[in-house]
Amino acid sequence: MDDRAQRVLAGLREFYEAPPGAAAVEDGAERALRLFHDVAASVPAYRSFLRERGVDPAGIATAGDLARVPLLTKADYHRRYPLPELCRGGTLDGAETVAVSSGSSGQPTVWPRSVPDELVVARRFEQALVGSFRADRRRTLVVVCFALGSWVGGMYTAAACRHLAAKGYPVTVATPGNNVDEILRVVQELGPHFEQVVLAGYPPFVKNVVDAGRERGVDWPAYAIKLLLAGEVFSEEWRTLVGARAGMADPLSDSVSLYGTADAGVLGTETPLSVAIRRFLAGRPDAARALFGDPRLPTLVQYDPATRYFETHEGTLLFTGDGGIPLVRYHIADEGGLLSHEAMLAYCAGLGFDPEEGLDAGAAPRLPFVWVFGRSLFTVSYFGANIYPENVTVALERDGISDWVTGKFVLQVLSDSDEERHLSVVAELAQGETGDPTRVGQLAGAIRDELRRLNSEFANYVPAAYQTPRVELRPTGDPEYFPPQVKHRYTRPAE
Repeated sequence: MDDRAQRVLAGLREFYEAPPGAAAVEDGAERALRLFHDVAASVPAYRSFLRERGVDPAGIATAGDLARVPLLTKADYHRRYPLPELCRGGTLDGAETVAVSSGSSGQPTVWPRSVPDELVVARRFEQALVGSFRADRRRTLVVVCFALGSWVGGMYTAAACRHLAAKGYPVTVATPGNNVDEILRVVQELGPHFEQVVLAGYPPFVKNVVDAGRERGVDWPAYAIKLLLAGEVFSEEWRTLVGARAGMADPLSDSVSLYGTADAGVLGTETPLSVAIRRFLAGRPDAARALFGDPRLPTLVQYDPATRYFETHEGTLLFTGDGGIPLVRYHIADEGGLLSHEAMLAYCAGLGFDPEEGLDAGAAPRLPFVWVFGRSLFTVSYFGANIYPENVTVALERDGISDWVTGKFVLQVLSDSDEERHLSVVAELAQGETGDPTRVGQLAGAIRDELRRLNSEFANYVPAAYQTPRVELRPTGDPEYFPPQVKHRYTRPAE
């Protein structure tokens, strides 16, 4: 048996024998240090990268020395070297498959993958399905609503859930992909044979599925729907709204957001504990701003530092993790921060809130927290104020508005013939809805009010005469703004 087969068997044995939600006990920094030395010795591109920057691996002797290791980025590392040289031994022989990033930041990127890589990610899916959805004791149908093919989300989700089924959980996976008709057919045909149905996909698309089902008479509550989400920050208003439409009863455990990237799979997972904290802070914007250093509400997840070791750099996140392309201090350009489990609970206690009340150990793992706002390239600048899609999303989720829009929009700053700058929001109408002037005015006012409430820069920098956006309502699937694709882009460059 060759080394590759032995590594796969060892990984399978470790995965199948580990209890649900188990986290490695090894110190994350020490493991990151060991990975650094392994990668420096075995990956040709990384050896060249360090040599060009005058870094001698022998001089990185302690976990504290890692701070002197130069950061990796997609531009100066992954795209600079031939793909095989980014892998151990300078060959793709260790990769059973490849995944392709969705290209949300521009150019799609190829990432080699192996079975051991999938098993690391499967642990995070296990944490979500068992810790939140109780899939260890409920017959569970997972319906993959991500795009399939080379794109990372759908194939990774299917592979991880199949590993969980092989481990003995009563989980079955269906893979209709991002086809609404096929998803609804699968749910109605197979759903009655299970105790719960999990819809796994990007938030705006999953909402489209739920809305389309309601229009066609799908009895969502009959299927005990759960949501497994990834790819975008969403508000707690969104969680409440979609949960109500799908007949979900417990906002703490009925939906889980995964923090993942094509670069390294799933980095962290929402838990009932993290959702409880986030929902509490959603109602306390001053406390949220004091904790996160920003008026926006980020995605808040827990992570295992022994498999994905996080650091921060100038308000952005770095991680170190093994994979087909092992990455050391990789700068993913996500704005965010870190907090230990103990510090987070102490902060909540100082506000008179106990987020663990009523939760069992599986729902409240003793793992550190990472929060992520998303990437700064998704903001627009208007009169010097940074405006984030999250600020606009809340307006589309208001009562009286959410029934006639899908939740998708495009935020942009436009110039008119006199070179006057105006904030533009193009929103997608729900199927069969029309965009009359009354609705345009209602949405424009709601966006203005939410920006004033949530974004202090907007409230203080933008003159009152320019605070109401110019809103346009377009039909579902408009080819210019809302064409079918892997991910919707919520912002466009200024014109």
